[in-house]
This record gives sequence, C-alpha cells and structure tokens, in this order.
Amino acid sequence: MRRGIAASALVASLALAATACGGNGGDSGKADGPVTITWWDTSNATNEAPAYQALVKQFEAANKNIKVNYVNVPFDQAQNKFDTAAGSKGAPDILRSEVGWTPAFAKKGYFLPLDGTEALADQARFQPSLIKQAQYQGKTYGVPLVTDTLALVYNKALFKKAGITDAPKTWDELKSDAAKVQDKTGVDGYWGSTQAYYAQSFLYGEGTDTVDAATKKITVDSATAKKAYGTWLGLFSGKGLHKADTTADAYAHIQDAFVNGKVAAIVQGPWEITNFYKGSAFKDKSNLGIAVVPAGSTGKAGAPTGGHNLSVYAGSDKAHQEAALKLVKFMTSATSQEAIALKNSTLPTRSDAYTAKVKADPGIAGFQSVLAAAQPRPALPEYSSLWGPLDIELPKIAGGKESLDKGLGNAEVAIAKLVPDFSK
Repeated sequence: MRRGIAASALVASLALAATACGGNGGDSGKADGPVTITWWDTSNATNEAPAYQALVKQFEAANKNIKVNYVNVPFDQAQNKFDTAAGSKGAPDILRSEVGWTPAFAKKGYFLPLDGTEALADQARFQPSLIKQAQYQGKTYGVPLVTDTLALVYNKALFKKAGITDAPKTWDELKSDAAKVQDKTGVDGYWGSTQAYYAQSFLYGEGTDTVDAATKKITVDSATAKKAYGTWLGLFSGKGLHKADTTADAYAHIQDAFVNGKVAAIVQGPWEITNFYKGSAFKDKSNLGIAVVPAGSTGKAGAPTGGHNLSVYAGSDKAHQEAALKLVKFMTSATSQEAIALKNSTLPTRSDAYTAKVKADPGIAGFQSVLAAAQPRPALPEYSSLWGPLDIELPKIAGGKESLDKGLGNAEVAIAKLVPDFSK
C-alpha cells in the first residue's frame, strides 16, 4: 500500500512538472503569437476551484491570444512543489501563494516584483495592510486575492438562552459567559484549539509575538508571552470550558461540535463559512454570530492575517510574464473578486468588491467587520515556520504532559535554529 501511494505521488509530481510552463511551455513565446501560461491554483479542489475555473474561461474568451493551463495543486503540497520547480526553472507562470510564502520565495528571487505593472494598477483599492503583507524589502511580490483572519464565532440562540446579549470582549468575559451557557443550556460555552496559529491572538492581546522581527529577538519565552499562553491554557479547564483535544482529529471535532450546536463558541476563520451553514445549528444563517477575538490585558484585540496572493514567476520569459500579469489583474479585479466571494464565501481583498450582494452573506459581512483587528505578519521569510515548534509543544502543555515553562523553553530552542541570527 505504501509503495503504491509512493508511485502515485511520483506520477502526480511528474505530471505537475510537465504542466509547469516557466517560459518553456511549448508555444512560440513571442509577444505577438498565442501564449500558454500555467497557473497553479492552491484552492480547495471541491469547494473553491470551480469558481476560479469559470473565471479562467471568461479570461480566455476575452483574451484570444492567451491560453491558461489551470492546475489545481493541493495546498499542503504546493509550497514544496513550487520551491522545487522554481529551483530547476520549471515553475508555473503564476502561483496562488499563501501570504506566509511570499517573503520566502521573494528572498530566493522566484517572484517577479509587481510594482509599476498592470497587475497592481488598482493598488489603492486594496486594503493597505494586505499590500504590505505582500511586500519584501520594499517591493511588492503579490496581488492579494482573498484574505482571512480569526474571529470569535458563536451561536446566537445559545447565547440568548444563557442571557448573554453581547459577545465577550475579553478572555475573562468569555470564561464567565461559558459558565452561563453551561448552566442554562447544558452544553459547553467554549472550545479552544491547541494549534499555534489559533493561539496567536493571545500573544497579540498582550502586545507581543513569537519573535520581534525589528530587533531580531526571540520572544516566545518572554514573561509577556508566558502571560499570554497562560491565559490560553486557562481556557481548557473550568465550567463550560471544553478540555483540550490533542488528537490528530481535534480540528474536525471542534468544528463538528460547533456547527451542530454542541458548543456555543469557538475561534475560527472565514474558510469555514460554507461549512458552518451545512450544520444543523446554522440552517438559519442569521444564527451565526461573528465578533472580534477577545482582548488580552492590554485592552486590545488582535488576530493573525492570512490569505493568498497571486504571484508571477520571475523565471518566465517576457511574453509569459506579460500574459501572466494580465491574468493576475483580471482575477483580482473587483468583478472577479465579487464572483469568487459569492461562489466560495471567501473575503475579498479590495473595498469595491464588497458589494451589496456579497455583504448579504452574514458570514462575509461578519468577518469583514473584524478585519480591522487583523494584524499583518512581519516580512520575515521564516515567520510562518515559527509555528511549527509550537504545534509540537502546545498540545503537550494543554494535555498536561509538560509545564508551560518547559514547553515554551523547548519552543525557544527550536525557533532559535530557524532564525539563527536572532538573540534570545
């Protein structure tokens, strides 16, 4: 079985390599002739890809001299596949790049700077923080396609039954509300995640992060970070607080409980909007409550910013790059972003795409309202990888297998290896 899987993976890898264009796609490559460009789309193949495929057909109909070789690449494989392909000059002309990948690939010279190109002609329409997140060392290497952040999502009916009229604004208020929900409804009020990405809001709430990129200092084991993670840890025990789930299926367990009314509140992102509506608790979409994540002791709330940019491969020839820039501009236009949002319930990155039709979806409207609390990631190529050590340590801490001090100390040692020029 394992051998068969490995063989299948090899065939898939070779197929992807064959479809990568990189300026050598078999067409003339001349600006005045037909050009075939390859786009690796990393969206969900079932729920999201059809919307992008439909837009590709529209683009080809309007641009007869450009053909698009659309390839849907599994998100969890795309980063390594592109890294390998770009290193051998066989990368696609366009990549739907997760925002955390952008600075890393820009540093390696794999992405084309887009400043002054037609792809960024509408730059003023995009949320400034998202443009900033697409930059590295002063240049812009991606055009924001979709964005996301974390929010406190809650079941309005359960909150109402518990006598709660407003979403909690602090973690202490959340603990109090969770107890009320259990007293009045019999279900848990809150179920937290042990994943590092979901714990990031606790750090922001104390005004800190895993590292301080500006001063090149590792801060994950600082007194302030310990306070943040202490708050996070305290939300796994107490009345109405679900104990930590450290199993491999924890994400699915939390999501299933929420959409079926077995827990009143969780922290989640807009990528689950369509799945919220499939649950029994949200057949009536208006029952979905969305609020800014609770604040820490600083009084300020913050959540990580995620999403995807469209980036152009620097190794493609001029004709392919020009065609790729046209497609990027089309896919990130207000009209295209509106179409994507309506089909996929994802958040647009430009203000003029939040039309009345888009905002009629309570999930999208709700998440748009919390975007102001979204905190962009620093332009540090290694930043996204820093969650890796924490994804190992935090479940151990939450599961009682090691102390908070021990776990954060281990994370600090591991992070130091990822950013060796940072001090502790």
